[in-house]
Amino acid sequence: MNKSSDIQLRPLELKDVGILEKWDNEPHVKESGWDEGWDWEEEITAEYDWRWMFMAELNGAPLGCIQIIDPKIEITQDWGEVVENLRALDIWIGDTSNLGQGYGTVMMKLALEFCFENQKVQGVLIDPLITNHKAIRFYEKLGFEFVEERFFGEEGEQDHCKVYFLDRDKWVEK
Repeated sequence: MNKSSDIQLRPLELKDVGILEKWDNEPHVKESGWDEGWDWEEEITAEYDWRWMFMAELNGAPLGCIQIIDPKIEITQDWGEVVENLRALDIWIGDTSNLGQGYGTVMMKLALEFCFENQKVQGVLIDPLITNHKAIRFYEKLGFEFVEERFFGEEGEQDHCKVYFLDRDKWVEK
C-alpha cells in the first residue's frame, strides 16, 4: 500500500464538526495538549488570513486534523516575537486505531509541502508538550531541531512545551 497516495488533505468543513468533537475526547488527543474545548463550528467558519485548517483523509475517510498558522500575525500572539515568513503547526490523528501506522508521517509531509509551497516561508515551528515523548521523537526523525523550552497559554493554564524548528533548507535536503 502506498500511504502517501491514500492520504489527502482538504480544508475543514462544517460536516467535520461531529468527528472533531469526538476526537477531542480521545485520550491520546487530550494527552497531546489539544484540549482546547474549541467551538468547531465557529472555528471552521471563521476566515483568517493567518490560518489554514485541514482534514486528512485516508481513502476518503477522516483520519486526522492539521492546523497551520502564521505565528507572526495570528490573533493570540502565543509565539511572541517571531520573524516573518514562518509557519507553526499542530497535527493529530483522531482514532487510536490509526496510530503507529505511518499515517502521521505522511500527514506531516503533506503539511510541510503546503507550508514550503510558499517560497517566502523559511521555516516551520512546532511545540509539543514536554511530556509528549512520542511526538518529540517523531518530530526529530523528520528533521526538526530543538530550539527551547517555553510555556504557552494564559497564566495558571500554561503548557510546558519544547519548541522545535525545521528550516526550509533542511527540508529541501530530504
